[in-house]
Amino acid sequence: MRALLLRDLRLALRAGGGFGLGLAFFLIVVMLVPFSVGPEAQLLQAIAPGVLWLGALLACLLSLDRLLALDLEDGSLELLLTAPLPLEGALAVKALAHWLTTGLPLVLAAPFLGVMLQLAAPGHLWLLISLALGTPALSVIGTFGAALTVGIKRGGLLLSLLVLPLYIPTLIFGAEVARRGAAGLDASTPLLMLAGLTLAVVALMPFAAAAVLRMGLR
Repeated sequence: MRALLLRDLRLALRAGGGFGLGLAFFLIVVMLVPFSVGPEAQLLQAIAPGVLWLGALLACLLSLDRLLALDLEDGSLELLLTAPLPLEGALAVKALAHWLTTGLPLVLAAPFLGVMLQLAAPGHLWLLISLALGTPALSVIGTFGAALTVGIKRGGLLLSLLVLPLYIPTLIFGAEVARRGAAGLDASTPLLMLAGLTLAVVALMPFAAAAVLRMGLR
């Protein structure tokens, strides 16, 4: 599992995977918002949690179509099916690699980009916490979507259509945590819901992804 994780990290960095691309997209989204809604500080402060969460969610989508496609092209995906390592474990490792190269940089960059949207000072910590809890679920759900569409030509659009509805609960609770934290309100309820949702996704989705991948490659 360690060797597979290191391999995926090297491939993601060498191929110009999610690291720089996701951060650049996130930055562009945040920069464009003031141009579209105006520079009013109160308006930007009100929409900042939702915009930051939506930008992070869309940035996670950018590299999902290559999550399993590269392995299918070079034949390593078929080797994973016959390897001693359970396929569920291999897919969980791939989701972890995706989060480390895409989700984690977004988590660390979000508080700094929040300054551009006039996010209230108490909201920066809550934004960081909510993204740290929620983005792993985005990567695992994305792995499930990649397993569903692997081998389909031009499956990137289909992948987005399949994954985005599954992202909605994470987006709702994550943005609510950041919004309540920025407003100085109690954020414990949406935070617990977000944590429970992420734990359920991490526990169950690798098995679902492995099942659909086995059926798709028969």
